[in-house]
Amino acid sequence: MQAIAITAIFGTIVLASLASAPRRATVAGFYEGTSVSGKQPGLWVLVLSQVTTWIFARSLMNAAILGYFYGIWGTLAYTAYYGSFLTGGYIVAQLRSKGAGSVQNWLTEHFGTTGVTCYNLVIGLRLLSEVFANLLVVGLIFSAALPEIAHARELSILLVALIGLGYSAWGGLSAALRTDVLQMSIFLIIFVAAFVSLIASPQFDLSAVLTAEGASGSWNGKVLLLVAFLQVFSYPAHDPVMMDRGFLTDRETTKRSFIHAFWISSLCIIGFGFFGIQAALVGAEYEGQLITTWMGMFPPWVFVALIVSLLVSALSTLDSALASSARLVVDELKLASRTLAGGRVAMLAFMLLGVALTLWNNQTLFDAVAVSGTASMFLTPVLLVGLVMGRDIPLWSYLVAFTAAIAGATAYFARESAFFTAILPEGHKYEQLLVICVAVLVVGFVAVLAGVRKRR
Repeated sequence: MQAIAITAIFGTIVLASLASAPRRATVAGFYEGTSVSGKQPGLWVLVLSQVTTWIFARSLMNAAILGYFYGIWGTLAYTAYYGSFLTGGYIVAQLRSKGAGSVQNWLTEHFGTTGVTCYNLVIGLRLLSEVFANLLVVGLIFSAALPEIAHARELSILLVALIGLGYSAWGGLSAALRTDVLQMSIFLIIFVAAFVSLIASPQFDLSAVLTAEGASGSWNGKVLLLVAFLQVFSYPAHDPVMMDRGFLTDRETTKRSFIHAFWISSLCIIGFGFFGIQAALVGAEYEGQLITTWMGMFPPWVFVALIVSLLVSALSTLDSALASSARLVVDELKLASRTLAGGRVAMLAFMLLGVALTLWNNQTLFDAVAVSGTASMFLTPVLLVGLVMGRDIPLWSYLVAFTAAIAGATAYFARESAFFTAILPEGHKYEQLLVICVAVLVVGFVAVLAGVRKRR
């Protein structure tokens, strides 16, 4: 019965999303998000689009899982990444004050083709991880909700991928913006209803939740919080979905949209983390990325609401990731013509790669965040010294910082290999991640500051 309800509600939302997509596609709307009449998106369109593309399905699951294992500290650690709206808004404001139309514009001016190619490599991987991770959550949900159906995981992934690609390829960024508003509104209604049910439950104790240490103790949650603080400046700069929305309308509207997106998304992530914390407090066993755990914990309608909210957030992120993929391939890499057909081919390529990675049976959720966040850390010294302080950084310094960040990301991803086991200190993977992040920043800042001094 729950599976039928989930499928029916999600199917209705999909149909509503298709109906809300623009009827006519234009090149400007596809790449710049303008309406058919050429109008720029308004404040709350931007806010809701920013929020729904950042509290995507992977993030909601991560918040809940970290809350389950590390209590309130795990949830706060993941919420700290949402400070990216504040740092991202600041970076956008600095770029626009310098006359840049994107991160790539500024990097090309200061580091040429080599510098911008390094950056585009990182954001290409980031976009691919967005597609992969959200389809992964879809597969996890339907394999848990429909265990009696053979290949429910694979079929659900393919179906949602096809739906997301369908309306995204039709309208591009304008379709993503319009459907984001609908999907975020639905998400908020469903999620608020489930959250109210949680806190009204006789088993819920706010003071216990706010002091919870999780099923594995709070230490690693505190370590992860430090990692988030180290990554939060560079993290938004390597997220093309956020950066693309920083250049769609006037500066004041853009600034306000980032601020509103920060507090709304932070509250949602903390709220979803409460569901994971509560599962640990009542002694529920961890099963199936918490999906099976929730099935036995909550009333049927609450479980259905949680699952539908995850599915809606997955769908809303897919269209935005595909829209940014098209802009990356067409506007930045110049690999296709700036036409509707060129953008659609780019979207198809990213979706096919994302589906292939998902069906490859990789089940890791947070590691994708940690790896891409570490890879982006070369931007911290470059943006702080070059953009904010206005210093002239040589290309060799940039490349040293970039190489250190990629090496750090590789070390975390392959930490269980013999080579990196011998190099990394013993300890939990988040402790190793903290050491890696500190090392990446030290190398990056030393290289950048050394290069600046030599140019005086």
